[in-house]
Amino acid sequence: MERIMYLRLIMNLLSTILGIYSLLIIIRIILTWFGSTRYSKPVQILAYVTDPYLNWWRRNLNLRIGIIDLSPLAAMIALSVVQTICSTIAIQGRISLGIIIAVCLSALWSAVSFVLIFCFIILVLRLFAFVTNSNMYGPFWQAIDSLSRPLLYRINRIIFGKRIVGYMTSIIVSLTTLAALWILGRFAVRLFTGLLLSSPL
Repeated sequence: MERIMYLRLIMNLLSTILGIYSLLIIIRIILTWFGSTRYSKPVQILAYVTDPYLNWWRRNLNLRIGIIDLSPLAAMIALSVVQTICSTIAIQGRISLGIIIAVCLSALWSAVSFVLIFCFIILVLRLFAFVTNSNMYGPFWQAIDSLSRPLLYRINRIIFGKRIVGYMTSIIVSLTTLAALWILGRFAVRLFTGLLLSSPL
C-alpha cells in the first residue's frame, strides 16, 4: 500500500513538473515573436531554463520548413507524451501489461492529437485569411501558407484523388476531415485504454 502511495506521489509530482515546464516553453515560444522583450531579465531567465531543451531538438532534428522551425512542436509533443505516461500511472497506482499498453496507446494518441490540432489551427488561420482577403505577403501569413499548402494537397489527394475542387471547398473538407479524425481517434483510444486498464493482466 505504501509503495502504491509513493508511486502515485512521484508520478503526480513528475506530471505537474512537466506541465509547468510545458507552460514555460509555450510562453518562451510566444515571446520569441516579440523581439523587443528579448533582453529583459525575466525573458533571459526563461531562456536559460527552456532553451537547452529546445536547442537539443533543433540540433538533432531537421524540422525546418521554409521560415518555420517545427522543432519546438516536436519538443512539446515529447513532453506531452511523457506527461501522459506519468499521469496515467499516477491515476492507476500500479503497473501491469495492460497499463503499459494503455499508457503507450495514450502517449501515441497524445502526439497524434497534438499534430491534428496544430494542423486544424493552421487551416483555420488559412481559411480566415482567405475569407477576409488578408495580405499574404507578411512573414506570419507566408509561414501559414507554406504549412497549409502541403497539408491541403495531401488531404485532398486522399479524398478527391485527381479531381480539382475549389479552394474554399478544399479547406472546409480538410477541416472536417481533421475534426472527424480527432473525434474518432479520441473515442477509439478511450475505448481501448478503458478496456486495457480494467484488464487484470
